Amino acid sequence: MSCGEPHETDCSEVLDHLYEFLDREMPDSDCTKFESHFEECSPCLEKYGLEQAVKKLVKRCCGHDDVPTDLRAKVMGRIDLIRSGQTVPDEDVTVVAHVEAPRAD
Repeated sequence: MSCGEPHETDCSEVLDHLYEFLDREMPDSDCTKFESHFEECSPCLEKYGLEQAVKKLVKRCCGHDDVPTDLRAKVMGRIDLIRSGQTVPDEDVTVVAHVEAPRAD
């Protein structure tokens, strides 16, 4: 997505790192750069607002549940794969396939 206008920070860079911005997991200098981008780019600001609203809704509805450590590790692993551009398997490769035992009829 791009608004078609030239910006100091490209729209694709902002959208690729939007969740890092939302979670404040980036240096302050990058946060400032993104805030400047949102001031001049309404499509990115709209996307930011939408993602921020979803994040707040999820926190309100699910924020009190403890997440199992292994689930968090799996999700973070998938996020890392996606960010690095690797293919994410359709099925969870960590789950052992279920094999049916023969039935005694």
